[in-house]
Amino acid sequence: MTDLIVKAAVKEALADKNVSSDFYGALNAEVEDLLADASRRAEANDRKTVQPRDL
Repeated sequence: MTDLIVKAAVKEALADKNVSSDFYGALNAEVEDLLADASRRAEANDRKTVQPRDL
């Protein structure tokens, strides 16, 4: 899958911290998992629209 996060935004959000280069890949994988779970939940509830409650 493609990158789902914006590295500059992550770095800005963590401005007072150093961010290791492999952190971005791990964060992207977590976001992919979160989206897949939300998609499955929406589908299980017979919806094509993913909603905040699916998170």
